[in-house]
Amino acid sequence: MLVLEYKAVVNKNQTTAIEKAIRTTQFIRNKAIRFWMDAPRESKINKIALNNYSTALRKEFVFVEELNSMACQSATERAWTAILRFYDNCKKAKPGNKGYPRFQHDNRSVEYKTCGWFLHQTKRRITFTDKKGIGELKLLGKWDIHTYPVKSVKRVRIVKRADGFYVQFCLDIEASLEPRIGDGEIGLDVGLEYFYSDSNGHHQANPRFLIKAEKAIKHAQRRIYKKEKGKNQRRIARLRYARKHLRVSRQRNEHSKRLGRCVCKANALVAYEDLNVKGLVKNHCLAKSINDVGWTLFRQWLEYFASKFGTVVVAVPPQYTSQKCSSCGAIVKKSLSVRTHACKCGCVLHRDINAARNILNIGKQTTGGHPGSNATGLATSTLLGETLVEQVTRMNVESPSSRYS
Repeated sequence: MLVLEYKAVVNKNQTTAIEKAIRTTQFIRNKAIRFWMDAPRESKINKIALNNYSTALRKEFVFVEELNSMACQSATERAWTAILRFYDNCKKAKPGNKGYPRFQHDNRSVEYKTCGWFLHQTKRRITFTDKKGIGELKLLGKWDIHTYPVKSVKRVRIVKRADGFYVQFCLDIEASLEPRIGDGEIGLDVGLEYFYSDSNGHHQANPRFLIKAEKAIKHAQRRIYKKEKGKNQRRIARLRYARKHLRVSRQRNEHSKRLGRCVCKANALVAYEDLNVKGLVKNHCLAKSINDVGWTLFRQWLEYFASKFGTVVVAVPPQYTSQKCSSCGAIVKKSLSVRTHACKCGCVLHRDINAARNILNIGKQTTGGHPGSNATGLATSTLLGETLVEQVTRMNVESPSSRYS
C-alpha cells in the first residue's frame, strides 16, 4: 500500500461540512461499540453484523444518511478494529490492560472507499458527491497522483490537523525494491545523550526538538488562559498552540525518516535494541526526554526502509548490552553515570559504542551470519500491510509532508 497526502484548500462552508462528516463518523463508530456492548453473549457480533448495523443507522438518522454508505461502513470498521484488537490481546494473555474498546471523543477524520468521490481529469481537484455538501476541494502537494490509475485508489480520507485539512489517497501499489549503496553491518544503541551510537564509533546527535521549542509552546499555552472562554480569540490561541506541537511532531518524524533511510540504504544488517518504551516512560523524570527522542518512531522507519532496500533488521534484547565487554565478553558493572567502558582486557570505549557492538554481535548470531533477507520469526511490521485506518496514526509512509499553511 502507498499513501499519498495533499493539503486541501477549503472555504468556510466546506470546513463546516467536513466537520459534520467527521462528527457523523464518530457517532457511527460509537454507536457500533455500544451495539457490540449491549449484544447478548450468545450472539456473535462480527464485521458483517456491524456493517448491517450502519445500514440501520442510516434509516434511523437523517444526518447519517447524508454520509456516503461506504463511509458509514468505514466508520463501523474502525469499531471492529478496536474490538478485534481487544479479542487478540485477551487470546494472547497480554499482561495489564487488554484495551477494552472505548468511546471516541476526538475523531479527526472521515474515510471514503471507492465511491462518494471522483477526481478531475487533472487529478489536482477532488469532488465529494454525498449529501454532506463538501463539494470540490483543490489539492496542494508535490506528489503527482496522475502517474497512478484511479482504479488503484482504494480509500480516500480527509484528515483534520491544526494547520488545516489534508486529503490522503491509499493506493494498491506494491512498493518496489531499491538498490543499496553498501552491504555493511551495523549495531545501533539508542539513548538520550545521543540519538544513537553505532558500532562503527559514530554518535548521532539528539536534536531535542521539544526541548528547543518548549519555551515558545509554554508561552502559547499561557496565552490560551488569558482569553475568555467561548470567545473567538481563545479558539485562535488554541490553534496557535496546537500548530507548535504539530511542527515538533513533523520535525521528529522527518528526522527519524531521514536517518532510517540512510542506515538501511548503506547496510545489509541492522541490529537495534528491542526496548520496552511504554515501561520506560513510567519513569516521570525521563518521560519527556524519552518521548521527545522518538525511539519507537525511529524503529518503525527502520523496519519500513528495511523492506525497501532488502535489509535485515534484528531486534535485540537490551539486557546486559551495556555491562558486557564487546571485546572479551566479561561483565563490567557500571552505573548510568559512568559513560566510559573500561575492561581488564584493555578495552576502553564509550559506553554506548560498547553496547552497540554487543547489539551487533547478538544480531549476527540471530541471523546466523548470513544477512540479505528478513529471517524467519523476526517481527518487522513494515507498515506496508496496514490499512489506512492504522496508517493515519502516523505520518504518511512514502510521501513527504505538505508544507502549505
